[in-house]
Amino acid sequence: MMLTPMEKENIVFLDIETVPQLADFNDVPLPLQHLWEEKITRQKLLRENETIPESYGRAGLYAEFGKIICIVVGFIQKNTLHIRSFAGDDEVNLLKEFSNFLESHKPFGNRPVQLCAHNGKEFDYPYIARRMIINRLKIPALLDNSGKKPWEVNLIDTLELWKFGDYKAFTSLNLMAYILGLPSPKQDMDGSMVGTFYWQKKELDKIVRYCCNDVVTLTNVFLRIKGDITIAEENVILD
Repeated sequence: MMLTPMEKENIVFLDIETVPQLADFNDVPLPLQHLWEEKITRQKLLRENETIPESYGRAGLYAEFGKIICIVVGFIQKNTLHIRSFAGDDEVNLLKEFSNFLESHKPFGNRPVQLCAHNGKEFDYPYIARRMIINRLKIPALLDNSGKKPWEVNLIDTLELWKFGDYKAFTSLNLMAYILGLPSPKQDMDGSMVGTFYWQKKELDKIVRYCCNDVVTLTNVFLRIKGDITIAEENVILD
């Protein structure tokens, strides 16, 4: 059943990009180096023939060792997808800007805002909340699930929708786009390359564009799952 305009307009589609907190493992404070080694070895995350310093390239996957450099949101108004990005080296500032957006965003009819992300319940939502706490910021009410009943949690996850109760499998956004006949969000980079583009190449603008493409694809994957009409490229606006 197709969504009503009101139902579509109260959803904020979201994606984040994260990197290790520092460019090189040798720059990490010694206590945190030991804690990283403990985590990577105890959880058996070290790959074959990989050293501890080499493994630090994946530290951005963990909120305790990484940081957010980009949050992109998208919201639908009158069949147009508006894209807005919060990005930069100052994580505190971008988190504040994102939080202010959530507080001030008023969808059609003043309905409660919902967030939608791919694998958001396992990654994006808890990552943002943890980084808010680490940076001594107030968690937006939308992301604070403490004490809430399941039906009070306004967080949508397209991966969860696609699983239909099958919790064994992981399906990437890229794969979902392909099988649903949607343009792939991946161009000349993927998530594993974000740290290199940020720390070595200093190309934050390219990372933001990559994240924006993901949000467009995320939106259309959600609409396809719901049997709705997808957003055409000419109806995407970068605010």
